[in-house]
Amino acid sequence: MALTQMQVIQSLGEAMSWFERELTWGVPPTELRHLIGRIGELYAALITNGQMATAVNQQGYDVVGANGERISVKTTAVMGSSGHIAFNPNTLISVDRIIILRINTEEMQIETLLNEEKGVAESLMRETRGSSGKLAISLSKLISIKKPNSNISVLKSIQISDYTIKELENGTIEVERDNQVLTPAKPILRELAKQLNISILNGAGNPMNTRQLGSLIIKTTIS
Repeated sequence: MALTQMQVIQSLGEAMSWFERELTWGVPPTELRHLIGRIGELYAALITNGQMATAVNQQGYDVVGANGERISVKTTAVMGSSGHIAFNPNTLISVDRIIILRINTEEMQIETLLNEEKGVAESLMRETRGSSGKLAISLSKLISIKKPNSNISVLKSIQISDYTIKELENGTIEVERDNQVLTPAKPILRELAKQLNISILNGAGNPMNTRQLGSLIIKTTIS
C-alpha cells in the first residue's frame, strides 16, 4: 500500500532519529547502509511528491515521482570529497531521473548533491577501473554542483536580528541573511543561542546538532 505524504514525513523523521541514535552509540555509518538507503528513498519521495517503488528490490529505480518519473536514489554518509557513487549500467535503462543525497552526519541534515534527468547524470559518469563496465560519479564533482533545499516546504520561520531561521518539512534547519542561505549554520545558531540564553547542550550534556539547536531556537522564540 502506498504511503501518504504525511506518512512519508513521519517515517523520515523516525528514520533520522534512529540513525542519529545509532551514531551516538558509536555505530559507524558504514554499518548503517540499509538505514541510510531508506532515509534517502523517503526523502526523494518527499521532494518529488512521489511514492516508493511498489516491488521489493525494484530493479533500477527506488521511487516513482508524482509525474511518473522512475527515480534511482543513491545516498551516502561519506563526508568530504573523496570517494564515488557507483551505478550498474544494466539497470539504468529503467531509470528516468537520478537523485544523489548525502546525510551530513555533523549537521544531521540531508543534502542534495544531484537531482537531474538521467542524461545529465550520465554525462558525469565515468567507467571505474577493474569494475567490468561499472560506472561512477566522483563525490568531488557532485559537491561542486550541490543544490539548495529550495523545493522543500517551510514549516516554521522566525526572524532574529539580520537572520531568518527556517525549519523545513524534512527537519532541515536553514539560516538566511539577505536571502542567502548561510553554511555551515551551526556556528550562527550557537551565537544566537548565546544571545537568547539558550543552552547548546542536550539532556545528555552533549552539544546539540544543527537540527536540534535550530528547532529549539525556533520553539523558544515563538513561545
